[in-house]
Amino acid sequence: GHVQLLPPRNVTLLSKDFEMILTWTPGKGSPPSVTYTVEYENQDHKGIWRKVPHCKKIPRTSCILTCMFSKIYIKGRAQVKAVSGRLQSPWVQSRYKDYYSKVKPAPPMLILNVKENSIQVNASFPLPTCMENLTLKYELNHWEAGSEDKKKYGGYRRDSVTINTTALRGNHCFSARSIYQSINIKHSKFSQPVCVPLNHKG
Repeated sequence: GHVQLLPPRNVTLLSKDFEMILTWTPGKGSPPSVTYTVEYENQDHKGIWRKVPHCKKIPRTSCILTCMFSKIYIKGRAQVKAVSGRLQSPWVQSRYKDYYSKVKPAPPMLILNVKENSIQVNASFPLPTCMENLTLKYELNHWEAGSEDKKKYGGYRRDSVTINTTALRGNHCFSARSIYQSINIKHSKFSQPVCVPLNHKG
């Protein structure tokens, strides 16, 4: 009989936490030994499919493509095929997406530096190496633990926020979200709150 390997399904290029990721699900009746190979194409070089070195014959059903695309404004797409032994499925292609308008930001990590009468807050962003120069802002919330009353601060990515703590007592919490401006403004979720005790006597 004629044996064939069915192609991957639901091939989608999507963004999560500043990355561009190709995801798919196995084709019907795929053997357990099946692996996948991914290629990508930039819209400014249509028809030239390039190999993705870290996604050749991989067992998993996703591939990070963030740093493969030539420029953040240029749309790109990817294709994936299933491989098992000598069998190969046909390629299946994703739709075109560009990093600039589709990227979904991740929340920043907060670094707190508690001094005698102040606290300095810096935000660090989990950016892929090729996207190090993205212009990002962040919005910082500060509140006393148990209170609903939040003070808001904001800054660009490399800015630190310094808060005078002379009059503050008790546990104080901080949380921030990334703000990315492309065609429209995108916000990440807020980071997990980080709480510190301030001005405890004794």
